[in-house]
Amino acid sequence: MKGFFIDVQGTLIDDKEYKPIDGAIEFLEFLNEKKIPFALLTNNTKREDFKEYLKSLGFKFKYYLDPLMLLDEVIKEPIAPFGSSKFLEIMKKYKIDYSNPKQVVIGLKIYSPDEIAEIIELLLKENELIGMHKTSLYHKNSKRYPGLGAILEMLKYATDKDAKVLGKPSKEFFNRASEMIGVGFDKITIISDDLKGDLLPAKELGMKTYLVLSGKVKSQKEIIKRPDKVYKSVKEILEEMKKNG
Repeated sequence: MKGFFIDVQGTLIDDKEYKPIDGAIEFLEFLNEKKIPFALLTNNTKREDFKEYLKSLGFKFKYYLDPLMLLDEVIKEPIAPFGSSKFLEIMKKYKIDYSNPKQVVIGLKIYSPDEIAEIIELLLKENELIGMHKTSLYHKNSKRYPGLGAILEMLKYATDKDAKVLGKPSKEFFNRASEMIGVGFDKITIISDDLKGDLLPAKELGMKTYLVLSGKVKSQKEIIKRPDKVYKSVKEILEEMKKNG
């Protein structure tokens, strides 16, 4: 049996208004109708009700996974969290101590130099680093900024500190999703707008990779390494699947 891993932001919903991309709801309906197993995989770290939000938009799915669902398994309190205001609000359920934490937990944000300096000082004190995910680019207000993956690589270069990554593209995250749908990596196709942060690592694990140009990557010219296929959006994938029966 074959199955799909499907990214959310930039693939099923747009990065600006967080509304369904043309054809996205219909694509999931098609997979459900054909009884093709799939899981929605997102690196969302800003709202714990994201799964319910997607359902409110009309998406119908059974399996869903985001990094916040795995955080309790690795947290060692107290922590020093860094990220957006929404992420920090979620982190308040844990004991927080910026003077002597056991872990530095980093979410996605456009960081200032002073914030990076603060993180570096903590990491140089031998604190463990937790990265919520490892996206390559952050798309906000029609601009593209370094994603959390790029920030983690910068911190590693500065401090020699490797991060434990919870979300995509960690093998543990993909393993959890594979177990959910009961399909091995060699039978899974992953669809995403993040070539470097999702697709290339998934390809190394044996997955088939479909890049959509509805999010982070805007054109064929920006593709540095080839995925298995490139589509304008999931609507084009749907049309192809319908055509091929």
